[in-house]
Amino acid sequence: MAEFELRFSAAEIAARVDALARDIARKLPRDSLVVAVLKGSLVFTADLIRALSHHGVDWPMDFISLSSYGEGTQSSGQVRLTRDISEELAGRPVLLIDDILESGRTLAFAKKIFTERGASQVWLCTLLDKPTKRVVDLQADFVGFQVPDEFVVGYGLDHAHMHRGLPFIAVKK
Repeated sequence: MAEFELRFSAAEIAARVDALARDIARKLPRDSLVVAVLKGSLVFTADLIRALSHHGVDWPMDFISLSSYGEGTQSSGQVRLTRDISEELAGRPVLLIDDILESGRTLAFAKKIFTERGASQVWLCTLLDKPTKRVVDLQADFVGFQVPDEFVVGYGLDHAHMHRGLPFIAVKK
């Protein structure tokens, strides 16, 4: 088994997810739609929607798949829509959830699509933010943790489709 250098423990993640849910529940309209970017945000989204329910929020959700990485550790710079949502967006507020905000290309791409389809507002929520890698002028509205420029895995984040199931976030040694 690979060795890992811990960045955020399962307990730290759980506490931060609960705090994010409390903040989101207070700020977003009650008719919001949650859209998770697959595959990386799956674990984070599952925990976040459970935490939202503890704070009195039960919003419908949908999924979108976008790809810019493939098997590598660097973004290709090209975003591809590989699975679209099925929900109607016209006039709806959207909470777009992703695992990590790095270059900003993926979330800017999704936000633009949702806005063009008539979403009344699109809020961005990311588990991790890596501002040193940003190439697009984009900021998340809700952020779990800021991370330095290192490749992290666990809690849904992968390297070549591995390590998503780790209960913590770490750097693979």
